[in-house]
Amino acid sequence: MTESRRTIVIGDLHGCRATFERLLDAVAFDAVHDALWLVGDLINRGPDSMGCLRMARQLKARVVLGNHDLNLLAVSQGVVQPRKGDTLDAILDAPDCDEWIDWLRHQSLLVDGLIAGTRTVMTHAGLPPQWTLEQARSRAREIERALQSDDWAMFISHMHGNAPARFDESLTGWDRLRAITNTLTRMRFITADGTLDFNAKASAQNAPAGLAPWFAYPRRDDLRIVFGHWAALQGHADGAAIDVIATDSGCVWGNALAAVVLETGQRVEVPSELR
Repeated sequence: MTESRRTIVIGDLHGCRATFERLLDAVAFDAVHDALWLVGDLINRGPDSMGCLRMARQLKARVVLGNHDLNLLAVSQGVVQPRKGDTLDAILDAPDCDEWIDWLRHQSLLVDGLIAGTRTVMTHAGLPPQWTLEQARSRAREIERALQSDDWAMFISHMHGNAPARFDESLTGWDRLRAITNTLTRMRFITADGTLDFNAKASAQNAPAGLAPWFAYPRRDDLRIVFGHWAALQGHADGAAIDVIATDSGCVWGNALAAVVLETGQRVEVPSELR
């Protein structure tokens, strides 16, 4: 008798390959019967970024890109220099580095599916309340097309920056692509009109004046949104006004790595290898 298929989503790996392997064992992941979703930031800061990439590809995970994944693309093209604490050398120095860069830039910014009767959307940072699912899909595809084009390095060279801080449909060119990228990969606290704050990274209860977590605002649909990116939440979206699953438990900071079975809501955590 064939086992029921499960969809298992796992939070930000950040190069913690050994913890990733233990978590897959703890949740009894079956590569034949289970689907694996990864919320981005597969790499950087942890000890084995290359190992995490290899596992994600081998297991045929559905991946959305995070800000650290995009930063690797920028470093690979000389657009920015590695930052203090980055652990990208094993990838950049690998003889097959170009192959891994090509694989990364062909991953998604948004993945969605109907899971146990609920339309479920995964992006790295979340989904602002002003965006419908159709708009989010369309805007994510704009970034994916830019990354997968022959001129992808040109997009990467214009990707960094905090302006404009709010997406508007009238935006064009690099400003438009940058605003979409920042929303899907860097969003935490926002204003009621969807303006992003790029400084505050504290817990949801410590919102600066005039700001709230993006998930504290209601939506007009019944989406379930799966996201990572926000380690200070410790995997708990306190005060959420919508159906969300926070997956980043801060593994690379010595906390846990979390997996959630989307069909049942079961949450499994294992301690970080960096404790």
